[in-house]
Amino acid sequence: VPNASDPDGDTLTFSVTNLPGWARFNTSTGELSGQPTLVDAGVYGNIRISVNDGSTTVELRPFSITVTQASLGSATLSIQAPATNTDGTPFTDLMAFKIYFGMTSGQYPNEIYINSPGISSYVVENLAPGSYYFVATAINGTGMESSFSNEVTRVVN
Repeated sequence: VPNASDPDGDTLTFSVTNLPGWARFNTSTGELSGQPTLVDAGVYGNIRISVNDGSTTVELRPFSITVTQASLGSATLSIQAPATNTDGTPFTDLMAFKIYFGMTSGQYPNEIYINSPGISSYVVENLAPGSYYFVATAINGTGMESSFSNEVTRVVN
């Protein structure tokens, strides 16, 4: 967050150029924030933040952000098909599992399709350090997907 003020008390509006795709920018405060993922590793250069009071624009020196890949870990999960479908009928003809996960409870932007109904555990690999939240579903022969399992949390160091 840049430190800016206006001697006349004019409203300040911030802007940015060359904002990385994974980043967010607040035009009211100038805050640049975000959480890059593994695919975002690299150097993001010539980022420029400026502020305008309605008549004058001042720009910070251009800067770069380097995103490096952290040591990767894994999480081992136990998997079990549900006893019933979401409509209450018995769950039969297990064909596959799906594991959904993310770094915020209740939000699962990542998914893994497991076309191996006989497994009872699965290792999710290449996870950056942090807390992960997982749920799983089972898929039967007609393609019906069960509701989410209970959420489990794993911490990757």
